[in-house]
Amino acid sequence: MSKEKNKEIQQKFGEAINTGNLENLKDLVADDVKDHDPAPNQGPGPQGYIDFFTMMRNAFPDMKVEVEQLVADDDNVAFAYTLTGTHKGDFMGVAGTGKSIKARGMQISRFENGKMVERWGSSDELGILKQIGANPV
Repeated sequence: MSKEKNKEIQQKFGEAINTGNLENLKDLVADDVKDHDPAPNQGPGPQGYIDFFTMMRNAFPDMKVEVEQLVADDDNVAFAYTLTGTHKGDFMGVAGTGKSIKARGMQISRFENGKMVERWGSSDELGILKQIGANPV
C-alpha cells in the first residue's frame, strides 16, 4: 500500500474516535489485528476497539485526539498525539469528577489491504488518573 493510503485510513480511524462514529472502525481494522499494547480489558478485533473507545467516550464525552506529529511509509503510520476531555463518567473505577484532562501518547500502526493489522502504542494513563484525582499507587 502507499503511505498516502495508510495516512488516509489512520485519519479515518481518528475521525471515528473524535466523532463517536465507532462502528466505522469495522471498515478500518482487520478482524485478526494484533495489538501489542491493548488497553485493560480490551477484546480482540475491531469490536475490541469499539468497546474501548465507547468506554472512553462515556468517561470523557467531549474527548478529542489531536495528532501533533505524523510520519508514514508504505506499511506503517507513526504519530504522537494529545488526548483532551472532561471526566464525566466512570474511568478505571473513578466516577466522573468534571475535571479536564490532557494526556500525551504515541502509536504505530501497520496496514495491509486497507486495514490496520498491527498496533503498538502508549498513552499516559497514569497522568489521566492523577488529573482526575485518583490515587493509583
